[in-house]
Amino acid sequence: MVAAKKKKALVIVESPAKARKIAGFLGSDYEVRASMGHVRDLPEKAADIPAAMKKEAWTRLGVNVEEEFAPLYIVSPAKKKVVKELKDLLKNAEELIIATDEDREGESIGWHLIDLLKPKGPVKRMTFSEITKKAILEALENTREVDMNLVEAQETRRILDRLYGYTLSPLLWTKVRRGLSAGRVQSVAVRVLVQRELERRAFRSGTYWDLKAALHIGEESFDAQLWSVDGQRIATGKDFDEHTGKLKDGSKVLLLDEEPAKELQKKLLGTNWEVSKVEHRTQTRKPPAPFTTSTLQQEANRKLNMSARETMQVAQRLYEDGNITYMRTDSVTLSQEAVTATRARIESNYGKDFLSDEVRQYSNKTKNAQEAHEAIRPAGTEMKTADELGLSAREAKLYEMIWKRTMSTQMAEAQLRFDTVTITADETEFRATGRKVVFPGYFRAYVEGSDDPEAALEDQDSMLPEMSEGAGLKCKDVESLSHETKPPARYTEASLVRKLEQEGVGRPSTYASIIGTVQDRGYVRKVSNQLVPTFTALAVTNLLEKYFPQMVDLQFTAQMEQSLDDISNGEAEKIPYLSKFYSGEEGLGHQVESKKETIDPREVCTLQLDSLSSAVRVGRYGPFLEAESDGETFNASLPEDIAPADLDNEMAEKLIELKKQGPQSLGMHPEDGLPIFVLSGPFGPYLQLGEVVEGAEKKPKRVSIPKNVDPTAVDLDLAIQLLSLPRRVGHHPEDNKVVNAGIGRFGPYVQHAGKYKSLPKEDDVLTVGLDRAVELLKLAKTRSAPTPIKELGNHPESEEPLAIFEGRYGPYVKCGKLNATIPKDKDPQALTLIEAVELINDKAAKTGKKVGKKKAPKKKKAAKKKAAKKTTKKKTTKKTAKKKTAKKKTTKKDDAGESSED
Repeated sequence: MVAAKKKKALVIVESPAKARKIAGFLGSDYEVRASMGHVRDLPEKAADIPAAMKKEAWTRLGVNVEEEFAPLYIVSPAKKKVVKELKDLLKNAEELIIATDEDREGESIGWHLIDLLKPKGPVKRMTFSEITKKAILEALENTREVDMNLVEAQETRRILDRLYGYTLSPLLWTKVRRGLSAGRVQSVAVRVLVQRELERRAFRSGTYWDLKAALHIGEESFDAQLWSVDGQRIATGKDFDEHTGKLKDGSKVLLLDEEPAKELQKKLLGTNWEVSKVEHRTQTRKPPAPFTTSTLQQEANRKLNMSARETMQVAQRLYEDGNITYMRTDSVTLSQEAVTATRARIESNYGKDFLSDEVRQYSNKTKNAQEAHEAIRPAGTEMKTADELGLSAREAKLYEMIWKRTMSTQMAEAQLRFDTVTITADETEFRATGRKVVFPGYFRAYVEGSDDPEAALEDQDSMLPEMSEGAGLKCKDVESLSHETKPPARYTEASLVRKLEQEGVGRPSTYASIIGTVQDRGYVRKVSNQLVPTFTALAVTNLLEKYFPQMVDLQFTAQMEQSLDDISNGEAEKIPYLSKFYSGEEGLGHQVESKKETIDPREVCTLQLDSLSSAVRVGRYGPFLEAESDGETFNASLPEDIAPADLDNEMAEKLIELKKQGPQSLGMHPEDGLPIFVLSGPFGPYLQLGEVVEGAEKKPKRVSIPKNVDPTAVDLDLAIQLLSLPRRVGHHPEDNKVVNAGIGRFGPYVQHAGKYKSLPKEDDVLTVGLDRAVELLKLAKTRSAPTPIKELGNHPESEEPLAIFEGRYGPYVKCGKLNATIPKDKDPQALTLIEAVELINDKAAKTGKKVGKKKAPKKKKAAKKKAAKKTTKKKTTKKTAKKKTAKKKTTKKDDAGESSED
């Protein structure tokens, strides 16, 4: 008699990478499969709504607000195949084990799977914070039921976000511009950025002078700053009112102007200098807490220049590969086994002296922190380094940072000594400060980053010479220095994440998608590392602040998070909360309906900015200036790269003047015989050689007018010089390759061998010399080719390599010049060569491009000549036909392709 085949247990996780890793630990008695994230959700578009329900008005929202906010869940076409496969597997399974992530989202995915698959056998829920064999086997022995409080909290958040977004976004489409969106956390984040931009606009700079002395004692030298004159402290930046640019009321400080500063400078050069006081102060520095989601995003942005989105993508791969613990966590606690392993590694790597005397644990200080998980740390108990794990590229850098931060938590405190020396010269006092690291402690492993790029690293010495009171000093030089107070810094991704977390707005696990969304929607531009709000962001914030102030209020939004926490803890109920938010006269639904007719689009899209005489209007095609002159209204487009805080009257008047004048011909180009026009476009004023001829294959040559050049003052000679760009500056002394200077979309630059460097304001693109260009190019970042996440093989037709890359908008497949975005529900690591070929071929078909063909084998010269004679006429005909139709074909830019160059 044949024995019955033993049934396996079906284990469901989110991703194929996670499934492969866990399957290796569980053995043949378990079938581990991936759900590819959520298997069902609220409908995203009308086409997703079942035909039988399309007549119901509420289905537009996807939530029946009249029937206890019942959600309409649908399985998207992309997920139907996955669901069918899981159902088929479950028929032959002994039990179902849900092994999704141990947070609200993971709990919700698990509940949806159970509700859809309707298992007849036992159902278990297993959770773990790291993907190691020990953790997985322990989780299998300690299963539980699905936590419905967590499911309710996730569903409430999903419905809340849908009600907010689908109620306010259509209002923005009609009052500001189509394609915009509102979001519960997104809109608050935009408002935070807008408020900082307006603070910068209202800022008034103050000017003050001080003195810096270069002093000697013996053979050693150091610098000292002027502190007081006749016993009165001199003014510094903190003494100024940022709204007036003048000293704060009641300030009892001496404000030095240029003339008195220079007189004092001359006087002090011939006087005696003496040490009047020496002070020593010791300080102990404790290591920072281990990483949470938000602190990891902040530090990766500061130290590795990684966006929040990139950080989470890399951390996800590290987690799924079993290298770090779960990366979505608010907790700063470490398990006992992690502490023991960390302390053992410290002793072996750094020595006993660098180990803290006692075990160090941390507690959360941020609002609404959830401490269900452990902090982010290296997985397991071996605490292997990145080299030992064989990691490379971004994975190695992020892991190394996590490893070092974890080590530092159990290391000895750093000991520093700060020295302050007061120096007397005539009626003035100067001060010099120094720092010495007495004992590095945890600095040996890790030094925390700073949002201030000019801040010195904590582990760096800046020592003063040994001095005693009464010692005489020699003055080598005294320099008078002018200073201007600086406006508040714009937010970076790191500082915005910190601000949102401090205010209790949103969840750290969502910050990456929020920051990505506000950029994708055109609310924010990322310039260097700064997040600069656009005029569109100002208009949308203007509307929401005026008509729906609660919806962008920090405290109100933080209270939403608290309510969701209460639901997850079983201390509050979903329906009463959603009803209070959306229904009734005070609810969002009624507020939007009652106000939408009274909101004047022209009013909310007209920005009266501080100290600007013209109005800024946000229109369908972008922002523009509106000004009246001689009873006539003039509009002028604003360049896309102008930040709201940087737009001044001088700039506005020049743009308006150009518009009033219309296309101005400066004269004829002496060589081309074409007129040269001064025009203004979305990127600012520019020169154009000749007129645009409809249907012509070639567009007129254009070049931007540098920002430091008044467009109304450009004459014919200057225009000819600018249109001659780029120009050859010379040959680079290292490789003899050409160095060029030119003007691009982002302004004047110098270029050499694929490297570009923007020219500072003080350099002229028309006159910059070779020595200066070489000096600037040394500062240019080398733009290396992107490193593939995974290489798949060659395309069967073109034989070109196929590889997966990480782009700004997510992972994509690259084959030659073709790029194809990988669907969000597809794990890039699990993508096969066949699937990649299908994506590339589909992209080629959609864009009209062709996948490169195989190269023809080499032929003998005689055969080549014979073939060439026969086909010359045919090729010529084809080439002519191709030229005639080339301009008729247009293709949409590929996001993945563009992102690979960011």
